Amino acid sequence: MSATYTFDVFSSLDGYGSTSGNWGGYWGKQGPELLDHRLTLYTAEQRMVFGANTYREFVQMLGSITDNPDVGDPWVTRMQSLPLTVISTTLEEPLTWPNATVVHGDAVDIVAQLKAESDVPLRSHGSLSLNRALMAAGLVDRVQVTLFPVITGQTGQAPIFQGAADFDLELIESRTLDGNIQELIYRPTRHG
Repeated sequence: MSATYTFDVFSSLDGYGSTSGNWGGYWGKQGPELLDHRLTLYTAEQRMVFGANTYREFVQMLGSITDNPDVGDPWVTRMQSLPLTVISTTLEEPLTWPNATVVHGDAVDIVAQLKAESDVPLRSHGSLSLNRALMAAGLVDRVQVTLFPVITGQTGQAPIFQGAADFDLELIESRTLDGNIQELIYRPTRHG
């Protein structure tokens, strides 16, 4: 049986994963419902999958959980404690997060093997280029987009699907959080 792989990403309405502006984390739109829901998502046993750049960004932003166990929101602290596979050609062990391992090689092959062998679901938060490649290879079972009510046309960075293949999306779940944040979960199918 194959483990489910979820590409989990935060997005502005215009499709950016981050901003160079003065918006702050979550574009300043988070509320208790979003943060509680995120913690619930990460309470279940699962394995995280990051590319090297996303791992480096998280370490820079959050530091080591052993150095500062109270950093970030509770769901982020929980995410840091989950088993993590980092796919990289440049990183070497030991990594600063507990339960993190580096795997060298082709991301598509690595994730295909993880899906075949894992007893728990797989989840990747961010890792845009990695997940675009995994979607193109048909390895992403769910695309979970948390859509924040902002347009970052002048300050948007990290276009989430720029350069991605074409996909049809079947909406399998949706919810509104804190009255204006949308969580949309899709099953992607390669178009054409």
